[in-house]
Amino acid sequence: MGFREYRIGSILFGVALSTSMVVTVYMPSLDISGVSSTATALEKQLTYGSNSGFDYGDLFLHGNDKPTKVILKKNPVTGAAMDDTAAYVFPAGTSFPSGLKHDNILGADVQALSVSMGKMDQAAEVTGGVFLVSSKVTNGVETPYVEFATATRGWGIEATLAAASETILAGAGKTMFVREGCWWCHTLLPEQTHDWQSFGRPPVLGDFNGESPTTFGSDRKAPDLLHVGSRNSSKEWMMLHFFNPRLVQPHSIMPRYDYLWGPKDKAGNVIDLVKWDEEFEAYRDGDSVYPPEVPEYADDSEIRYLMDFVLNSK
Repeated sequence: MGFREYRIGSILFGVALSTSMVVTVYMPSLDISGVSSTATALEKQLTYGSNSGFDYGDLFLHGNDKPTKVILKKNPVTGAAMDDTAAYVFPAGTSFPSGLKHDNILGADVQALSVSMGKMDQAAEVTGGVFLVSSKVTNGVETPYVEFATATRGWGIEATLAAASETILAGAGKTMFVREGCWWCHTLLPEQTHDWQSFGRPPVLGDFNGESPTTFGSDRKAPDLLHVGSRNSSKEWMMLHFFNPRLVQPHSIMPRYDYLWGPKDKAGNVIDLVKWDEEFEAYRDGDSVYPPEVPEYADDSEIRYLMDFVLNSK
């Protein structure tokens, strides 16, 4: 009897915790499962691929097993000029996002169109392929769907990559964003407040179908980045900011990410960070008029992945 109040308290705590989990986890999952994917959700799935967090296929989060987003200005088969088109290339063996593998992710209408018009059901991870985000207007309502362009248009993986005017490795970049803890300070979730004016359109529920993880962030110590590629598309500014944020924001609390450049720059020259720091300190102290040059990153460097992710966030 002496411990009855503790038993009651434990029971009440368990009830409160269980209720909280139902309200915050289970009930929203019912809403999400009943909402159709937006075009944004389809684009994100095809850009990021499968899980961008910890995964047995990429234990150390190097950005492996990811698709490649390309911008096409000409048809990969005929070579004819075409409007700028985003295509998503999944090399053979690349893991598909959940929306391409499970029937209850995209929403009933989007799923039906993706199969009937987009031939999505003909795609397989073992062979890979090329995908597009297309749409159909029915009774004045536009519905997006996934198009398996390898089946519908005959676009092969190699031909599509060869025809690309721009290659974007944002899928690997999202893994860098997660691994480097960028979401500890930056949210990707503008709210329906003054955020709308500063950071762009708040997302809707259907924007997140099939995305894992969502990278909402838990705290905002720095600007929201959901639409940052529309606000600032300068590759040069981003390079300075990532290499040493103090180059563009003297009082920035953001850590340096110069180590993501790797040992060599784009030209194959060894990057001497010690010498760079000495030159920067001379600039900071007023002993030098100009700051040191930030090296151009290599095409296969991790900073290239991260910058592709940030600049692709529009």
